[in-house]
Amino acid sequence: MNKVFGSAREALEGIVADGQTIAVGGFGLCGIPETLITALRDSGVKNLTCISNNAGVDGAGLGLLLTTRQIRKMIASYVGENKEFARQYLAGELELEFTPQGTLAEKLRAGGAGIPAFFTPTGVGTIVSDGKEIREFDGKEYVMERSLVADVALVHAHTADRSGNLIFRKTARNFNPNAAMAGKITVVEVENLVDTGSLDPDSIHLPGIYVHRIVHNPNPSKPIEQRTTRPA
Repeated sequence: MNKVFGSAREALEGIVADGQTIAVGGFGLCGIPETLITALRDSGVKNLTCISNNAGVDGAGLGLLLTTRQIRKMIASYVGENKEFARQYLAGELELEFTPQGTLAEKLRAGGAGIPAFFTPTGVGTIVSDGKEIREFDGKEYVMERSLVADVALVHAHTADRSGNLIFRKTARNFNPNAAMAGKITVVEVENLVDTGSLDPDSIHLPGIYVHRIVHNPNPSKPIEQRTTRPA
């Protein structure tokens, strides 16, 4: 089975549609699948529910899809750095489901592992737990959280072989493995593409069974949200 596609547009062809739930890896602009996000924008699909730690910034990352009004709902843990996000949310044009960061990571991981729900103490007694089941274990209250499964997951990795076995680089790993696991169809954008069998099995962070399509992007732009420097 050939998992490698010639372009991001080709990799999304036939698998993205209006109204889908899309999981997107990345943390801010670190480790985002930038060419896949651009291809998703260019596909014109709309009314999307996007699961991601945050929505990028104005003009970059998922901010591109906010500009074109293709996102109907965000499931995220942080929404700063994005004025258009704030404007749409405050105007009632964008639905938002706030989720604590660790809970969001576990909701994706659990979805990929086939676990429908789990209990966590995070959020008990706050608006996060409103309308959710609360149960006591060993004298402590826990809120039940449903796991997340996406129709399509878009992720970024540093290296992949042609079977889709992935290696992530440092902090760019962030939400990418969990998002990949949660996708019914997972598309990965990689900087380095190598032959199957050339990777040390002990170095693989995510096995290829979770990956369905691969796009080679050897020169990602890797933008920085806020560059902070000290005086010379």
